[in-house]
Formats: sequence, structure tokens, C-alpha cells
Amino acid sequence: MSEMSFEQLLEASLKTIRTGEVVEGTVIDVKEDEIILNIGYKADGIITRNEYSNAANIDLRTVVQPGETMQAKVLKVNDGEGQVLLTYKRLLAEKGNKRLEEAYENHEVLTAKVAAVLDGGLSVVVEETRVFIPASLVSDTYEKNLAKYDGQEISFVISEFNPRKRRIIGDRKQLLVAEKAAKQKELFEKIAVGMKVQGKVKNVTDFGAFVDLGGADGLLHISEMSWGRVDNPKKLLKVGDEITVLIKDIQGEKIALSLKFEDENPWLTAAEKYAIGNVVTGKVARMTDFGAFVELEPGVDALLHVSQISREHVEKPADVLKVGQEITAKVVDFNEADKKISLSIKALDADKKAEEAPVEE
Repeated sequence: MSEMSFEQLLEASLKTIRTGEVVEGTVIDVKEDEIILNIGYKADGIITRNEYSNAANIDLRTVVQPGETMQAKVLKVNDGEGQVLLTYKRLLAEKGNKRLEEAYENHEVLTAKVAAVLDGGLSVVVEETRVFIPASLVSDTYEKNLAKYDGQEISFVISEFNPRKRRIIGDRKQLLVAEKAAKQKELFEKIAVGMKVQGKVKNVTDFGAFVDLGGADGLLHISEMSWGRVDNPKKLLKVGDEITVLIKDIQGEKIALSLKFEDENPWLTAAEKYAIGNVVTGKVARMTDFGAFVELEPGVDALLHVSQISREHVEKPADVLKVGQEITAKVVDFNEADKKISLSIKALDADKKAEEAPVEE
């Protein structure tokens, strides 16, 4: 038996590799656009920038250092220059597919950074495998501007897994829906009519405001915003305001709110302030043909009948009064049960004239 040459002995000691095989090697050199690995074969392995990552213009010297150990997959045993062409990103993609398949089967919640904002949704990357989240599954409400998610970490589940068709779909919406349902259940278990709770103004309309109570929204109707008159809710509240509200009513999932707290009810002290004979000052709030309604304080209006405006004949209140005008009058009637107060300027003038009349000797 003839003895083997040194070259034959060396080649016999080296392993054989095949296309598609996963190999492990030690980094012996790193350039800006390629990594050189000693894979225990007669030729070194090369990972180009394109086969390391999908990231554009990445400098490989910033991510890999000589002496590190890493795995890669064989693309070509001979790249034409006697070197083994390897891929790192495709190996990761395979592992990523496996990872996503397990997550899909187990309904696992994944978290990843948004890699790109597309026309129809978001793209995230899990272990070099792209997952597409359609715009309709990004949120539980309509999202007009998806750009705000760019670079953000978001959580989602895999709702469809078909790597052969390169169709891996993520769903963030169902997580938000489930979270909202849990918060809503928790909220309804602890709130009751008559309670005061904290909320944040979510939206303001002409008829009121919707307030986020932390699990469900409540409606604060314009009529419940103040004991006084509110003409425009947007002048009183704005989106983002933190307010304390009263739970006025609960009907199923509908919550009615109020800012009219009973301990602030102006009618609690009205009997003393507006007793018959008291002289009061207020502003004309609105007028009708039969009289003017005067706001004495927010939540307390009084009627100044047309016949009580002056000792002289007045055809209609608008002839002598205007909205916003401040007037002083005498309380001539007070009905606490019906919350009605009647005023008279004529009676006040009569009192003044009586005081000014000369006293007979």
C-alpha cells in the first residue's frame, strides 16, 4: 500500500460540505462588505453583505468581530474563486419561519419593531422573516396615518401563515380588542351610579363630550356640563382635559356622565339668597314676548315679566332690554319646589320712590 502524500493526508482530514448544509465557523476577517469564515474546509467561507442582512448599506465591521463563532448555510461549495459562498440571512429566515410557525400554532403574542410603513399596512421583521400587518389589522379604530408607527415596537399575533406563498400576516387589532374588553369588564365591575370618577376628554361635539373612563367611554351631555347654561361645549372643554365626572346613569354599555355635583347645586342656598323682598342683580339671558329670563347665577334663572319691567307700559321686553344687560330687581315670588323665581323692577322703583317721598309733619 503506497503512502499518502501530505496534501492527500491534509485533504482527508478536512470535512466535506454540500450545498444547503448548515456549517459553523470562526470569523477570521471582516471587511465592510464581507465576512470570511474558517469552516474547517479546504476553502474559507464568504458571507457577502447581501447575504448577511436585508438592511441596506450595513457596515459588517460594526456587527461582527474576528474570533466570533457563527453559523451559516452553504449556497455554493465553489463560488468560482475557490471559496465557499455562505448565507447568514437565509438561515435566519428559515429559523424565523420556524419561529413564526410555532407562534401561529400556539397563538403566541410577538413583539417586533416596525421596519417599514407600506401603502397597505406595516412590515415587521422577526428573525429576518418579514411579517405583513394590513392597515385594517393595525388598530381597532381607523388609522389614517400609519407613519406614526415607523420604528415603534408593536405587539401582534400571527393570523395567517403560508411561507410558500410568502404570506405571513400579523394581527394587532385582536389584541387591542381583547385588551379593551378586559378593561371594560373591569371598569363596569367597579363603577356605580352616583360615583365620582376620573376621565379624559376624548372628543367634543356640539351636543356634549365623550370621556374616556379607562375601559369605556361615557357621554357628558351639554345639559349636564354645568348648573348654568352652556352654549358651546368646545368653549368649556378640549380634547385631553382630565376631569372628575359623576356617573349619572348606566344602561348596558352606555354611561351617562354629569358635572352637576349635588353639593354644588345653587338651589341649596337659593331660598336664603333669593327670598321674597331681596334685591338682586343678574344678567338678561334670553327674552320672550311675555318677559325676560334673568340669570342670577349659573343654574338659577328668574322671570322678569313684561308687566314688571317698568311702571310705564312696555309692549315687549326687547323694546327696553337686551341680552347680556345687567339689571337690578326685587324678588316678588320664590317657589323652591318648582324652582321658579319672579322679579320686578317696577316694585323696586316703587320702593325707591316711597323712600324719597317727603315725610308729612
